[in-house]
Amino acid sequence: MSAVPVAEEATATTAATAARTRAITDWRPEDEEFWAEAGARVARRNLVFSVLSEHIGFSVWSLWSVLVLFLGPAYHIDAAGKFTLTAVPTALGAVLRLPYTYAVARFGGRNWTVFSATLLLVPTVLAGVVLHPGVSYGTLLAVACVAGVGGGNFASSMANINAFYPQRLKGWALGINAGGGNLGVPVVQLVGLAVLATAGAAHPRLVPLLYLPLIVLAALGAALKMDNLGTLRNDRHALRDVAKEPHSWVMSLLYIGTFGSFIGFGFAFGQVLQVQFHQQFDTPVKAAYLTFLGPLLGSLVRPVGGRLADRYGGARITLATFLLMAAGAATVLAASHAKSLPLFLAGFVALFVLSGVGNGSTYKMIPAIFQVKAATEQEARRRASALIGLAGAIGAFGGVLVNLAFRQSFLATGDGDAAYLAFLAAYAVCSLVTWAVYLRPGAHWPKGI
Repeated sequence: MSAVPVAEEATATTAATAARTRAITDWRPEDEEFWAEAGARVARRNLVFSVLSEHIGFSVWSLWSVLVLFLGPAYHIDAAGKFTLTAVPTALGAVLRLPYTYAVARFGGRNWTVFSATLLLVPTVLAGVVLHPGVSYGTLLAVACVAGVGGGNFASSMANINAFYPQRLKGWALGINAGGGNLGVPVVQLVGLAVLATAGAAHPRLVPLLYLPLIVLAALGAALKMDNLGTLRNDRHALRDVAKEPHSWVMSLLYIGTFGSFIGFGFAFGQVLQVQFHQQFDTPVKAAYLTFLGPLLGSLVRPVGGRLADRYGGARITLATFLLMAAGAATVLAASHAKSLPLFLAGFVALFVLSGVGNGSTYKMIPAIFQVKAATEQEARRRASALIGLAGAIGAFGGVLVNLAFRQSFLATGDGDAAYLAFLAAYAVCSLVTWAVYLRPGAHWPKGI
């Protein structure tokens, strides 16, 4: 038998390794011929399974926004304690977004998606084990905090998908990825509603346990169908570089206003209804019937925000969004004073929808900014992926601020008026910053920004 030549043997070994790791070394999404022949198909496949994993991650992250509705008098937890239970997973999820972004470049998008999806088994199993009357509040806080691992999935998923798509389609692709992930918030709330309506408030464990097979499915799908991009090289300096860029902090502030609002309201809305309109929502089931509506609509319109930004420019859509969100916060404040439930619901649903649009438009702005400022296409992608993680982490802390604002407002005055006034002021500041930095005469940014 003749020996295999060294060059052929090396080629065969490389091919076998690539097959096992599903690694792609040649990726040119800006090349229209490459994109039409193979790139679009591969990118869509990775997008689908990225959305699935991120969707389950969001459900696990927002699990405690549902579980607090089950914690009746037997658990001896007041409204302030429940707001804290929803704030701690938000905080951990925000912190984890930075290392999760880095992990995609270090370990590969497919590999990290498999690991991060499998990790979701930990908070779901823990919640299923400890939820029973008599459990200590400290135990509940610790288990709720662990659910924050679901919040990290967003950053790694967005950084990964950002690398797969060409600049002209980023708004749409990132909007689809984020919107499909965000749908995990209303879906877990619908699961909670179904359990409340069928099994009753005495069986909160059913909610996390129903997610166990879905988590396994997401991890298997990522392992079998996703790819690692060889062009997403590990770069320890990417986050450091974008941290030195002033626009990184501007975009992080804007993302606090959009995504921070979405996730904060999503975690808190059910509790707000029960506390502020307790006569109409005297049982968890009644609140659960409405809790999912805002997050559902906000998630569905997120790709719309990305598409509008692709067409009209991210900064223009973002500015319009913040101005309308200020009007929405004013509506909620007026409804609170008037004790008008229909107006209150209309204002809050508008805030959810507008925050979803703003989520899509701000994420379109991130790669567009570096498309202008970076020297090469590779450098633009590198910095945009890093900033997606940084802005995602800081923006998620907006959800913590929302829950803390509600907690302090209800503790101090018995209603949420102070929180609504703070939200109005925040949206006014974000509107001013968006206009001053990107849209004022003399800002010298291209129309597509």
